[in-house]
Amino acid sequence: MNCGATRKTVCLILIAVVMPNVKSEDTLDKMLRRREADCARAILDRVRVPDVAPAKDACSVTRYRELVRTDTWQEVWPKEGGGEQTISVTAEVWTAAIRVALRENKIVRIEHRLKPYYIDAPLILKSGQQLVVDPKAEIRLKPGSNCCMVRNEHLANGHAGPVELAADADHDIVITGGIWTTLATNQRRQSNGNTRGLADPKGALPSHGVILLNSVRSVRVSGVTIRECRPHGVQISNCSQFLVEDIRFQNHRRDGVHVNGPASYGVIREIRNAQGVMGDDMLALNAWDWKNTVMTFGPIHHLLVENVDGSPVAESDTGKRGKQGEHRSEIRLLAGTKHFGAGNTLDCTIEDCVIRGVAGIRTFKMYDQPNLELGRTVDFADPIGNMKNLFFSDVRVDRRIGAALFQIHSNVDGLTIRDVRLGFAPKREGGKSFTLVAIGPVSQTYKFDKNDPNRWVEVFSPDKDCTVKGLHIASVRSANGTDGKESGRRIAADELVRVIQQTVNPNYPKSTPKGGTGQGRLEDLNGRPFVQLPEPVPARRGLRWQSGGRPPYKARPRPIRSLTARLTTVTLIRPRG
Repeated sequence: MNCGATRKTVCLILIAVVMPNVKSEDTLDKMLRRREADCARAILDRVRVPDVAPAKDACSVTRYRELVRTDTWQEVWPKEGGGEQTISVTAEVWTAAIRVALRENKIVRIEHRLKPYYIDAPLILKSGQQLVVDPKAEIRLKPGSNCCMVRNEHLANGHAGPVELAADADHDIVITGGIWTTLATNQRRQSNGNTRGLADPKGALPSHGVILLNSVRSVRVSGVTIRECRPHGVQISNCSQFLVEDIRFQNHRRDGVHVNGPASYGVIREIRNAQGVMGDDMLALNAWDWKNTVMTFGPIHHLLVENVDGSPVAESDTGKRGKQGEHRSEIRLLAGTKHFGAGNTLDCTIEDCVIRGVAGIRTFKMYDQPNLELGRTVDFADPIGNMKNLFFSDVRVDRRIGAALFQIHSNVDGLTIRDVRLGFAPKREGGKSFTLVAIGPVSQTYKFDKNDPNRWVEVFSPDKDCTVKGLHIASVRSANGTDGKESGRRIAADELVRVIQQTVNPNYPKSTPKGGTGQGRLEDLNGRPFVQLPEPVPARRGLRWQSGGRPPYKARPRPIRSLTARLTTVTLIRPRG
């Protein structure tokens, strides 16, 4: 027997068996990259927004100075060394002057001055108008106004049923520049009476934004700084063809850019947490949402999000300094089935979205979450949401995080995650390995009174199943050790995914969370059918792992480990508001 010939024959057989799988996975990756590029191009081709008008074309608000009034009120600010102090403020209120300027001019300019411009009611823009503010000019909401600071003229109420963008919707609106603050001078407690971003002081229509745009087409929000605000920074809903760019947050207390459906063909880019920590999601794409804070509900599709940086954490108002690159910001995608009062429903899906160029994000939250403010049995999605054709790329994770980066408890058909750079080794001796994607329901207990279990509530939906299919993970690289270099090894996809299967906690409320019966399911990964086979792994704190045997033959692809989570470790979610 010719041993050399035999080895060649075996080698050729192995190549014939192995190479088709490698080639198909590589072909799939190239196909999905093209699909992502095509999706982004389709969005950019459809988005048409006005350019910012030159300063010479704008009317200065100082021309209406005779409408400015002087008033005196109280404001609460942090005291040096801790605590709070109440101070008396006598200042100019510019609401009437700016409103009349907008009533009489298409383009209004607010110049920089040493003192802030106070307003006590929303500034309202009509179709074709622009509000151009000097980047250093500060606009403050007078204490007790409790409303949004700027909005468009015609608003739609989507609480009775589905709405569509009307042909005569407000359009061609520009809001650019300025430092906007509602005087939420303390992270947790102090809002100076401005807790809600209502469309009007009477609160006839639920809303929650500093800059509020609803039922609009072809609008631009750019060059804005949101500083110490309790409502969402920019809330936009029932919209199409919109651009939100170059937005900075300083000690912001709630969501940053918050999009509600129906929404389509929008670009959100150059979003940065410039100081402090975000009070909630830095970016939220919420097709379904809590009904006490939004005006409309509906599908979201064809959005492009790029260059989002949540990592810089400077000294905040708590006096604590965050570490450079610390992950404190989050991105949420929330789909679901909306139930209206008349009994009709609406499938609020999220489809065909590209999110790329992301850094400093602790979690991508893609899980179901009932309304904790009105009550989880009062306002909830049933069934849970559906997502399709989502692309995430160029994601940088500088520091190790406790929970999975992508937490999925929705039904997803087509999810691509690629070009992820880790600034740390994914596995460490005696510690928990990094998880990129966790699929399945989670459970967490929120204690309104830590001593009274009757006032404890479940935060999530641990009894509901979810299925993910078409998951593609490619080009995830880790640093060589923890030196921050990007030239580390490429990590196999099956080392990065966990599937969660909830069980009921028999010791609740002696121990929490309560757990549930919901199951996560992953149909396929990188084009290959996914078979959830158990394998023995060491027990870990707070988790119970399913045990069992390994695959019976070596040629079978190694399965992703099945995670049976009774006590699930998740990012703490507090009731909003």
